[in-house]
Amino acid sequence: MLNPEHYHSMLIERRDDGVAIVTLNRPKKLNAVDSVMHTELTRFSTDFANDDSLRALVITGAGRAFCAGGDFGPDDQVTENTDGKKLWRESRDIVDNMLSCEKPIIAAVNGYALGLGATVALLADVAVVAPSTQFADTHVNMGIGAGDGGQVIWPFLIGVNRAKYYLMSGDKIGGKEAVEMGLASFIVPEDDQLLPRAIEIASTLAAGAPLAVAASKLAINAYLRSISATVFPLAARAQEETMGSNDHQEAIAAFQEKRAPRFTGK
Repeated sequence: MLNPEHYHSMLIERRDDGVAIVTLNRPKKLNAVDSVMHTELTRFSTDFANDDSLRALVITGAGRAFCAGGDFGPDDQVTENTDGKKLWRESRDIVDNMLSCEKPIIAAVNGYALGLGATVALLADVAVVAPSTQFADTHVNMGIGAGDGGQVIWPFLIGVNRAKYYLMSGDKIGGKEAVEMGLASFIVPEDDQLLPRAIEIASTLAAGAPLAVAASKLAINAYLRSISATVFPLAARAQEETMGSNDHQEAIAAFQEKRAPRFTGK
């Protein structure tokens, strides 16, 4: 059951129409993922899937951002404060559990959706964006490979070569461009229309025939899981290796000191 009392980094709202709203809730950090949120991201889709009173879910972020990726600040770094094996198991579970969920998940992507934040948003069945939305897989900017699901979902949505460019560069994609290239589903004219539009879509899907709705995404997500089974272990291993590099340590120091990193390839 998707119980609000079981979550500390997310707000859970349960509506009477069978729609749940999950809000990533670290607004002062732009909802960057710390160790607590990382663990809870593995559970929300499974708890939702097993909750018989819920039929659709909206995930969004509190404040100015959907999710700014991993927390590389000095207080709580997900990569430093989480056991290595647990981190990789959780990273895989975030992806696989979202893809195993047979109920519709809608992402209302406000502001930045970076790194793992972009992965979570893009793994949703429907991504609704606004003029302020900015997607990017910024792992490369931190001196590490894109290993938490970006290499699974980006090529599926926008094609192999285009995905490789954005994963290698970390360049940002605005909301309008994201819809035009197929990275997102719908765009609203104004930011304040984003969550209402996502809830409207969720309510429409929640009112549909549950078995038919599930059957209409089942095989597609099974295909994505088969891709994940091949891609994820390779991407995660490469990311783990780059996390041990001098470049990654330099990127963290540069981030905390608010300066440009000086990468050496070591």
